[in-house]
Amino acid sequence: MLHKKLLADNLIGTIDNPIAQDAPEYATLAGVGPFLTNILRLLFVGAGIYALFNFIVAGYEYISAGGDSKKLDKAWSRIWQSLLGLIVIIVSFALASLFGYLLFGRADFILNPTIYGPGDF
Repeated sequence: MLHKKLLADNLIGTIDNPIAQDAPEYATLAGVGPFLTNILRLLFVGAGIYALFNFIVAGYEYISAGGDSKKLDKAWSRIWQSLLGLIVIIVSFALASLFGYLLFGRADFILNPTIYGPGDF
């Protein structure tokens, strides 16, 4: 029986879990820091998806305005607000990188904090 199992493993091969091998450093940590990092990333992704949705809706409003100046102004207002929201997201990433580099020596420190335990010093 063991011989058949070894033969099957040699013929088929084994599959290694790629996620377990290449997991980022923060994925193995537990606690408040990685939790807040994941919440922050989720908020950024959600804001980007919301801005994309607003661009699509504003484009549809612009196309279907039919020359009505009020509808055109409303569509342009929505486009500019979405663009401003994306700019705020990008600037917040840039400021987080800048402050992380200036204060901690790593540009990704705020988005990927290193949390030390009692025995790590």
